[in-house]
Amino acid sequence: MTDKKTKDLQGAEAIDKMKELATEAKTCFFCTDIKTGVPLSVRPMTILEVDDAGNFWFMNRKDSLKEEEVSEDPFVHLLMQGGKRAGFLNVYGIAEQVDDKEKVDELWSKPLEIWFDGPDDPSISLLKVVPYEGHYWDNEHAAPVATFKMLTSILTGENHHDGIQGDLEV
Repeated sequence: MTDKKTKDLQGAEAIDKMKELATEAKTCFFCTDIKTGVPLSVRPMTILEVDDAGNFWFMNRKDSLKEEEVSEDPFVHLLMQGGKRAGFLNVYGIAEQVDDKEKVDELWSKPLEIWFDGPDDPSISLLKVVPYEGHYWDNEHAAPVATFKMLTSILTGENHHDGIQGDLEV
């Protein structure tokens, strides 16, 4: 008996899945020094956008340790979870620092005032992560169907799980 369903996604389908799961998660663990550091550096960050090309956008301080780490080793690892039992996303990518006032204005929202003095704050830097590899774990159907399948499994002792996973290739 196999208990896992696999559906690898490519191109637009992969980007749509990343957008869906990242939107549900809202935040991720942003890991740096994944090739050069022991231990690697991990911090929570708010995902501001996953654009139509699949790039993840973050706002950062120019003088942060993260900026230094990314400039020395641009390989990063993003880990996120959108739900209790589904919506997991694992993405490897290349981070680049972007200085783009127009993009800052586009991504700006009131909660960012916790870290910055408005969208014109000169300490703002953008980090764009271009994904090159990913993997997801999710439910194949909406939450009510997935819950029903889980309850059916419990009651019957048969495997009716709704889980699905796969590689993501942008």
